[in-house]
Amino acid sequence: MLSHGVLPPLMFLGMIGFLVLGFPIAFSLAAAGLVFAGIGIAVGEFTPDFLQALPFRLFGTISNELLLAVPFFTFMGAIIERCGLAEDLLEGMGELFGPRPGGLAVAVVLVGAIMGAITGTVAASVITMAMISLPAMLRTGYSPRVATGVIAASGTIAQLIPPSLVLIIMSTQLNVSVGDMYLGAIGPSIVQVLLFLGFIGVLALVRPGLVPPLPPEMRTRRGWALARRVAAGMLPSLGLMFLVLGTVFMGLATPTEAGAMGGVGALLLAALNRRLSWPLVQQAMATTMRITAMVAFILFGATVFSLTFQGVSGAHWVEGLLTDLPGGQTGFLVFVMVFIFLLAFFLDFFEIAFIVVPLIAPTAATLGINPVWLGVMLSVNIQTSFMHPPFGAALFFLRGVAPPEVRSRDIYLGAIPWLCLQLTLVGLLIAFPQISTYWLHEETTISEEAVDERLEQLELPGLGAGLSDPGGGLPPISFD
Repeated sequence: MLSHGVLPPLMFLGMIGFLVLGFPIAFSLAAAGLVFAGIGIAVGEFTPDFLQALPFRLFGTISNELLLAVPFFTFMGAIIERCGLAEDLLEGMGELFGPRPGGLAVAVVLVGAIMGAITGTVAASVITMAMISLPAMLRTGYSPRVATGVIAASGTIAQLIPPSLVLIIMSTQLNVSVGDMYLGAIGPSIVQVLLFLGFIGVLALVRPGLVPPLPPEMRTRRGWALARRVAAGMLPSLGLMFLVLGTVFMGLATPTEAGAMGGVGALLLAALNRRLSWPLVQQAMATTMRITAMVAFILFGATVFSLTFQGVSGAHWVEGLLTDLPGGQTGFLVFVMVFIFLLAFFLDFFEIAFIVVPLIAPTAATLGINPVWLGVMLSVNIQTSFMHPPFGAALFFLRGVAPPEVRSRDIYLGAIPWLCLQLTLVGLLIAFPQISTYWLHEETTISEEAVDERLEQLELPGLGAGLSDPGGGLPPISFD
């Protein structure tokens, strides 16, 4: 007979064991859940009635309309990746900022932010910018470490800037609206871009040889010709950003509807750039199918795991661990952020979001932590998983398209300063939650006195008195 509280940690160890054996994360989660459900039943720690809820939970997962936004935004990003919009933006911005030291790096950061606000996917941003800007930066004389670092970091901005898939998934796990999560990410997105630009500015002042200006022979446009080139890349981007984000913030569309409109808008942009073709649409649909299927299977596995975890009182075990931490809210947040940072070396964002976030959310609510603030901090922290040497996905994407003369060592070392900047943003969010919560709508509370006064104005004084004094103001009810 196992003692109470032993099964929850054993479940985590069992899941890690399945992963070590080489099973995919989705099947490892489901297997751990089912195996420990059987063990729990055998030792009397798990009620079989919990398993009756499994079909309803799985049906609730696949019938969640909000998750439809995932394939829509993925399809939009896949089309934008191939329609030539990023090339127009990078060429125009590069020539605009290129005459100054660090100008190309500034252009990459700004285009990364714009692409993040359009595509919401890291792979599309990193691969596209690496193929276009990395050769130009190396020809200009940029340090390979600086060039690869700024490209990888700028691509990961897509994790935080709306309409990020990360924010959509995080909102479903924390039970908050996607619109609020998007609003909460505005301030941190701006701060992150400013941190990146500030670092480039310091490099340009201290080590200008690492980020030289664009030579005159590479600046082919000036004056109105340059302005038209910049406008040709910016105006379609701004139009698509309004179509996707503006309609959500103005309450004109749900995130799912905005994603559908974004997909249509991406197709129109591809047609305007004369890049729309059936092979392009096929590639975009195949990418969308793979990512959507991956998310769905991980979510199914996480549902099985979490149901068993709840059945063996795992939530109480986690809450007991986290509420006993010293430091209250700050101690909890520091511990969780360090824990997530370490997990991100080995687990993907979706795995962390579906496994860990539902476990820490109840404790955060007990400590009075704003769920939007928590979700944005987690999103920034998980963003570092793309930059972890040597496992970061953004570094793998970059290695796949970088020229042979760029060594893997340069890519890994070049990522470290930008990784530190992302961790700096996590610290700023813990110290100054207003960075995230400032943009949220304030909740309106109405006092009982205000209700009584309003009811008296409506000539219902008896009802008003009854609200403030449950024992009076209303005549007794007789059933005779």
